[in-house]
Amino acid sequence: MTGGRRRLALAAVAGAAALLAACSGGGTSSVPATDASPAPRPSPAAAGDALPGMPPVTDPHDVYADAGANMLSDAAKAAKPLVYVPHTKSGEVRVIDPTTFAVVGTYRLGGELQHVVPSWDMRTLYATDDILNKVVPFDPVTGEPGPAIPVQDPYNMYFTPDGSTAISVAEAQKRLVFYDPHTWAQQGDLPIPDCAGIDHADFTPDGRTAVFTCEFAGRVAVVDVANRTLLRTIDMPTRNTHMGPQDIKLAPDGSVFYVADHDQNGLWVLDGAATRVLREIPTGHGAHGLYLSRDATRLFVTNRHEGSISVLDAYTGALITTWHIPGGGSPDMGNVTADGSQLWLSGRYDREVYVLSTTDGSLIRKIDVGNGPHGLCVWPQPGRYSLGHTGITR
Repeated sequence: MTGGRRRLALAAVAGAAALLAACSGGGTSSVPATDASPAPRPSPAAAGDALPGMPPVTDPHDVYADAGANMLSDAAKAAKPLVYVPHTKSGEVRVIDPTTFAVVGTYRLGGELQHVVPSWDMRTLYATDDILNKVVPFDPVTGEPGPAIPVQDPYNMYFTPDGSTAISVAEAQKRLVFYDPHTWAQQGDLPIPDCAGIDHADFTPDGRTAVFTCEFAGRVAVVDVANRTLLRTIDMPTRNTHMGPQDIKLAPDGSVFYVADHDQNGLWVLDGAATRVLREIPTGHGAHGLYLSRDATRLFVTNRHEGSISVLDAYTGALITTWHIPGGGSPDMGNVTADGSQLWLSGRYDREVYVLSTTDGSLIRKIDVGNGPHGLCVWPQPGRYSLGHTGITR
């Protein structure tokens, strides 16, 4: 969140803080931070238990097994390898050639551009603009934008695992807005008034449950995907409401969700059924974005106010190492290249993009960009389908 929208949202949260502290009922649970019990490993769900129409999970131990290195769909193979960088401050998308690291296109679209989001079928990329209430489609074959599409407050955007629905994460409106991803006709919405700063999401292996982070409420919201209903909210053991829960990522075996908490300087670990917080993992100052290595064995955590990336075991959450960007920086959002060799990240507060080796974290390149680079998208990505954000593929 940036600019005036962030100040308005923070003011609203401050005004409601006493009420939220006094009234935590209505499906909200709070869990002691001392609970360090290991996460239960779920048994593989029967095929009939999955969300109808969702491509089946082929390896219960790794839901990302079909998104390994260079496992490109036909649609992804047709794409020109490019990196798309939306800017919240300068209202533009800059397009970078990942081979030469040169900016090869600058598209001034106006508004406050937050994320570049791959569609479920991987045939279109969408730049989301939550100020002008639009998404701008990019053709990944040419790397060029098309006419804007009206969408309500698309701070972020996701797709249901069956591909039937696009979900606009309407942060300022505290609701989810559902659209037909082909016609962009609105299908309905789900207000979540207790989820101030609704932000990022991920889905259970069966595709039936989504968990959305609530940055300014210090909690997450758990949603029934098929019925479009709120199941419950779960308070974090420490409720940070300035810049609290941010990105969220499902562990490869579906046993837990990792939730980055910017002001907690680390991760909360939610059980795989999204019912309670199990434990906390300290990482670094300003924990923000979560990305998996291409073989799904390592989890990269961007520490935005520390200029570092914590590398964790994706299954256990154990810290493996920490990479520091030479000269510092503000690593935010991005992704790993299709071959898995590089991690690309926007430098949110420094007008730059970082390219790191996923082997040892060494800095390959810093690239100057515009003002406020945010939800950077590396394209193409491996996988059968996209769940949205900057390229969550399975």
